[in-house]
Amino acid sequence: MTRSPTIAETLAAEAAAMRPEAVPAEVLAKAVLCLADYLSGAYEARSLPWSQQAVFRSRGLQRGAACIPLGRFAAPAEAAFANAVAAHGLVREDMHTRSVAHLGVVVWPALLADLAQLGRSVSGRRLLAAAIAGYQAGAVLGQALMTAELARLFRPTGLVGPVAAATAVSVLRGLTAAQTASAISLAVNCAAGLNQWPASGGSDMYFHAGFAARNGMAAADLAESGAFASPDIIEGDAGLFRAFARQRLERPIRLFADGGFQILEVFHKQAPACNYAQTPSQAALAARNQLDGDSSAVVAIHVATTAAALLYPGCDATGPFDTVLAAKMSIQFGVAAAVARGTIDADNYADLGDAEIGRLIGTTTLAADPALTVAYPQRQPAIVTLTLADGRQVRAGLDDVIAASPAMVRERLGRAAAQALGREQARDLEAFIDALPETADALALNALQVPRAHH
Repeated sequence: MTRSPTIAETLAAEAAAMRPEAVPAEVLAKAVLCLADYLSGAYEARSLPWSQQAVFRSRGLQRGAACIPLGRFAAPAEAAFANAVAAHGLVREDMHTRSVAHLGVVVWPALLADLAQLGRSVSGRRLLAAAIAGYQAGAVLGQALMTAELARLFRPTGLVGPVAAATAVSVLRGLTAAQTASAISLAVNCAAGLNQWPASGGSDMYFHAGFAARNGMAAADLAESGAFASPDIIEGDAGLFRAFARQRLERPIRLFADGGFQILEVFHKQAPACNYAQTPSQAALAARNQLDGDSSAVVAIHVATTAAALLYPGCDATGPFDTVLAAKMSIQFGVAAAVARGTIDADNYADLGDAEIGRLIGTTTLAADPALTVAYPQRQPAIVTLTLADGRQVRAGLDDVIAASPAMVRERLGRAAAQALGREQARDLEAFIDALPETADALALNALQVPRAHH
């Protein structure tokens, strides 16, 4: 008797059947932008403590995969881990809202590390198509699995990231549908990441992406070597949905059920902070810009946002803030800093003890608005109301988060890469990325990521 294909087998078959030449130009262009965003974050955060912790025992090699925090080549699995941690280090990674996941900081580190060890040429279009498949797998699995309640306990990126990485690497290598299915199933076994860190001030979050990228590569290695994994690991009685969501999968999951590309839904953050703090901070800045003077006249701040924003760990927090990460997660801190500083850039988090930010946090109330909540996750609206000492109120609302523009993403890459590589090599790196859709062999991208002096 012939059985129906499982979820993992269905996802794998569609991934293995992808034809890079059939991917639309706009989707390839978005993948190029996502790669630029990933690299900009990794370069800018390469010297931060968690990035350097990720290369604590790594050794620089004459050949291998580019390891951005090390500034050298390293073993591919080590490079994937470290680059993922660094790219996550600013809390400015790309965001797929419906899966509540940051897919770029998992997919790109795994792919680029694997590219360096393939031993054969791979076109830029194939590299981009592999990334698109990885984003797609993580997105469709995440939006079927994740709820606001589940995300309070488990880190979405940690749950779906290994599958995204394993799918991407499988496509890059050209694995068969059967091998890809086993890679996906093994990657599901690596689903992990708990959300206790916001309560305790831990830096666990940064490393979730590293584990996912490295484990995705390992899953593909095992599958390619002949390992067979449970085909029904997603929907089975002891599978992903029963174990984490405590319920059966109610509808089938397909990679391209509606023919759309999920990477087109990914947005790039303006501020280096939690996704749920983005729109409130932007609305707060819009309100602040209506003031005649500075923030000293503000006596109260009210933030209306979505229920999902309040539920996510660390987002409804008034401090004290002992770590930068805690401040970047807090909606109250992001809003108060925007009002106090008149900007939403990285400098807002430079002084956690800023007296004016602390005063404004003390005046801030946060509430879930039913009308705003209904809009989520298709949109992420917020409304901020400032009450002034003379009784006047200043109000600003946004219907959705304002994403970083392509120009902003590219400017950030150019600046961060120039600091790490020098201006000439940074320009070469940017030009190579832009040309990827038409590049016959993408391998040169590996060497361009580390300073030429270390080649």
